[in-house]
Amino acid sequence: MKNKFPPIWQDQLDQLDFNQFTPIQEKAFEPIRDGKSVLGISPTGTGKTLAYLWPLLSSLTSQKAQQILILAPNTELAGQIFDVAKAWAEPLNLTCQVLISGSSQKRQIERLKKGPQIIIGTPGRIWELIKIKKLKMMAVDKIVLDEFDQLFEESQAHFVNHILNHAPRDYQLIYMSATDKYKKDLIAEDVVTIDVRETTSLSNIDHYYLDVSKRDKIDLLRKMSNIPDFRGLVFFNSLSDLGASDEKLTYRSANVVSLASDVNVKFRKVILEKFKANEINLLLATDLVARGIDIDNLECVINFDVPRDLEVYTHRSGRTGRMGKNGAVITLVSHPEELKKLKKYAKVQAIRLKNQDFIIED
Repeated sequence: MKNKFPPIWQDQLDQLDFNQFTPIQEKAFEPIRDGKSVLGISPTGTGKTLAYLWPLLSSLTSQKAQQILILAPNTELAGQIFDVAKAWAEPLNLTCQVLISGSSQKRQIERLKKGPQIIIGTPGRIWELIKIKKLKMMAVDKIVLDEFDQLFEESQAHFVNHILNHAPRDYQLIYMSATDKYKKDLIAEDVVTIDVRETTSLSNIDHYYLDVSKRDKIDLLRKMSNIPDFRGLVFFNSLSDLGASDEKLTYRSANVVSLASDVNVKFRKVILEKFKANEINLLLATDLVARGIDIDNLECVINFDVPRDLEVYTHRSGRTGRMGKNGAVITLVSHPEELKKLKKYAKVQAIRLKNQDFIIED
């Protein structure tokens, strides 16, 4: 696979010490590069973005504008895809543009005039620009639906359908997700399915539970927020619990910040940058707002509540231990029934917190 990359990428791979490819990257490369439509399913944190970017970018043969369109369900994921795409497109003299809601439409229209080959964005903003004829679809022949299970949800699906209906008749379509929870009738015909979940090991993630009464959960988070050099992404099942916990922890001067859904795009970016820079110990979020967040070397995911199902647990767990690095998932358990449910999701070990250290119980 590496020998099929453009020569200019070889130096980049060497600089990044990129010696091993993940199963989804290896298996998706040839079919995507050959122009086939592909449905790829691989666990969170296994390099799905590069799995489609490498073959798509290396197959472009002209500088024609707007050839590749990548749709993402939220602004965070769109921004991350843009950063990755830019790093591999620029050495090939290709340009990328990100089009997301919450940013200046006028500025985005001005940048489109420069003719970027790769467009990345959220469906709502992309459709707005198509409607006012500022984003031309006639040259688009490769479309990626990243986290397509999310893009097919009710709030996004109508935008996605409008966009696909405005594309030329014969285009290559790439679907990527960590789950197979989707309506099969929404998938195009003649798609090559690549599901590597069984062959992709996530043994680098350790799974723990911490027995704690409901009334002591907040104080436990406060103690965790004081552990030096520790970062945790804390997931809540409900927005109301997130809000109440944030309020109590902030009142107690805990080193935490909430990533609530009403936080504007610019402030969310500032919060994430501070968390990445280890200036915030605990980042509080729900599944909706955390989808697409990619934090390098995130030490720990903390479940304030036992997740509703295995799919949610898997998505949350995938925020840590990315690309083969070590990670840990800690779930707070308050009732025997919760532990019974948790054990259906993963092989978990009991731990306790003592003097700012996590101790595995016998």
